[in-house]
Amino acid sequence: MTLRNERVRKELMRDISEILQREIRGLLGVVSVIDVEVSHDNSFAKVIYSVLGSPEQIEKTKEVVEKNTPKIRYEVGKRIRLRLTPELKFVYTDSFEKGSRVTEIIDKISRGEL
Repeated sequence: MTLRNERVRKELMRDISEILQREIRGLLGVVSVIDVEVSHDNSFAKVIYSVLGSPEQIEKTKEVVEKNTPKIRYEVGKRIRLRLTPELKFVYTDSFEKGSRVTEIIDKISRGEL
């Protein structure tokens, strides 16, 4: 990955996180952008995100993110200085939730509850 791609990746992570928090209504649970994979020409970006919440909250949030992808791309285009705004593809992962459960189990073990 080139230095420019890395800069674009970091900028996209920051901007998309901010857009999800401030601009998108209807998100349930806590949404975290885990990573952004950018194509070599910056025309495509895969946004890997996680949601902390109940299964119903996760499903609803996934629907809201999918429905609002064009709006998120538009907002990114207003913020980022690129000749072309990357096409965005959102991919859900449950790694955030799994990490939270592992931490919870470790806490219980340290308190002697398990």
